[in-house]
Amino acid sequence: MEEKTNVMRILEQKKIKYTPHSYVNTDAVSGVEVATVLGQNQNQVFKTLVTVGKSKTNYVFVIPVAEELDLKKAAKVVGEKSIEMIKSKELLPLTGCSPIGMKKNFRTVIDESARAFDSIIFSAGKIGYQVQVNPEDLKKIIRYEFADITISNNV
Repeated sequence: MEEKTNVMRILEQKKIKYTPHSYVNTDAVSGVEVATVLGQNQNQVFKTLVTVGKSKTNYVFVIPVAEELDLKKAAKVVGEKSIEMIKSKELLPLTGCSPIGMKKNFRTVIDESARAFDSIIFSAGKIGYQVQVNPEDLKKIIRYEFADITISNNV
């Protein structure tokens, strides 16, 4: 029996279809390792990053696990002069590391690459658990926008 996280409960309350994934018995720590363990395309597995702007406002950015957040692009999208990553010790009390079920509704930006997929995979709010959800369905729970927020590796 899979353990249910708050994120899964919220999805069920809103009648949103999702696929749970778990990687409990593994040493996977990075998002790329998690994607590999789950046998998923790493471009479809997203990580949730919480930042703080010069105005002391928090913002949430959801990007592919193998990518890096471009702080300049991210700041521009949310209208800040600059933003920085939040310290990890401040992170958990604030968020639970999933874009769903945060203590407050922070402005959320999902990397535009998510539009290429029928569903994206992200944290279910607890280490070892992920959920796969259609980005359009996410709009029933959280307000977000799509934007180009990762560092472009001109390959």
